[in-house]
Amino acid sequence: MKLGRSRRTISMSFGMSRAASLLRVAEDQVDIAWLAAFRFLFGLTLAFSAARFIAYGWIDRLLLSSGFRFKYYGFAWVEPLRPAHMHLLFVALVAAGVFVAVGALYRVSSLLLALGFTYFQLVDATNYLNHYYLAALLAWLLFLLPAARAFSVDAWLRRRRGLPASPPTVSRLVLWLLRAQIAIVYFFAGLAKAQPDWLVHGQPLRIWLSARADLPLLGPLFRIQGVALAFSWVGFLFDTTIVAFLLWRKTRPFAFMAVVVFHILTRILFPIGMFPAIMVLSVLVFFEPSWPRELGEHLLRFASRWIRGAAKLASAVQLRPASAESFSPPHRALVALGCLYLAIQVALPMRAFVYPGNVLWHEQGMRFSFRVMLRAKGGVTTFRVQPEGRNKPFYVSPRQYLTLLQESEMSGQPDLILQLAHHIREDFERRGYGRVRVFADSRVALNGRRSAPFIDPSIDLSQVRDGLAPVAYLLPAPTGPAPETLPTF
Repeated sequence: MKLGRSRRTISMSFGMSRAASLLRVAEDQVDIAWLAAFRFLFGLTLAFSAARFIAYGWIDRLLLSSGFRFKYYGFAWVEPLRPAHMHLLFVALVAAGVFVAVGALYRVSSLLLALGFTYFQLVDATNYLNHYYLAALLAWLLFLLPAARAFSVDAWLRRRRGLPASPPTVSRLVLWLLRAQIAIVYFFAGLAKAQPDWLVHGQPLRIWLSARADLPLLGPLFRIQGVALAFSWVGFLFDTTIVAFLLWRKTRPFAFMAVVVFHILTRILFPIGMFPAIMVLSVLVFFEPSWPRELGEHLLRFASRWIRGAAKLASAVQLRPASAESFSPPHRALVALGCLYLAIQVALPMRAFVYPGNVLWHEQGMRFSFRVMLRAKGGVTTFRVQPEGRNKPFYVSPRQYLTLLQESEMSGQPDLILQLAHHIREDFERRGYGRVRVFADSRVALNGRRSAPFIDPSIDLSQVRDGLAPVAYLLPAPTGPAPETLPTF
């Protein structure tokens, strides 16, 4: 008995010792150059993304054109600004992105960037995209981190005012935090692909690649039987192994080249917006922390052969010694907060495994889970409105309330169908029809299968409340492999 207690005591002591060692390593200071480079590239990327909304008219088309907007659970209170104010917001986001990039008024500009990108995504759930969710997460992390401590306008102004310069270092914990965030994206993107549609049937890539058969060079390749399945396996293996190759110094340069090629190819083949750019710049956090400074020194030394005075500039950017800081309770609090944040980021994708059935069908756990490009899903939905005391129902098309994009997104997502059903009930009652019941006749095709009934047509959706419980008004998902032909309705 005493021997067992001794072993447990030794084991606990060893575990505490290992934890203390990890905490001491996390406290170590590393060159801040990597964080400054990430701030610069990320700020410019989000500024460019906000500018695209202005240039392409997406503000009006995606955020203002519809009289009805779908809400995230718990965020029904979020409403769009007035049109002029919404346009002004995106102008401010462009400016905020540039200010974050150069490190000017950093705390204010980074807060505006994080708030703005979070807000416009909450306006309408049909605009959800994995990369904008990731962009909002990274923007909030940059707001909380000392990313403008060096290589920034704010740091330059501090020196001009004669104030003490901040150390050109940052805690290793910050580096680990951002690496872990990017690793979570790739890990869950790969884990989500470990299912029959992707690895056995090559769906939905078979549908999408066949639609790109007119591309020069690559197009004829997509007509070959088995190419879509091969691409599916390449995507699965890439997502599940790339982080390990990025962490290993010997394979890191080759892994980075694979990241660039992979995301350029996906950008050419699929309309996935800024996601490739965000992922390419994000994986730079896996390089040594001093890589931007070393790259700058190499470039300056090369330029010094041709440009007078460049040699002095090259010597001015040499890495100064990292300042050591003692381990303190505030640092422990930072470790605890970082662990809590990462635990939430792991829990959100894992929630899909708690719900029974096929997540691609019931959608519970699809959002905020980095389940990228897993479903080709289309549906047709018509609502039946039955007022009390009337024999024949009204048949209502979603087009009466929604834009084409909203209707397309809604038809395959049960919670959005439920939201529109409630809105239709409120609209009919407001127009004087009294108490009404609302039913949905809906068919959905998933990953090349023939369309199947989606929503139970016998359930009055106006009496169903949305929540976190499994969807009770949904019919079972179709099973079996997808046919060779495209889905029909």
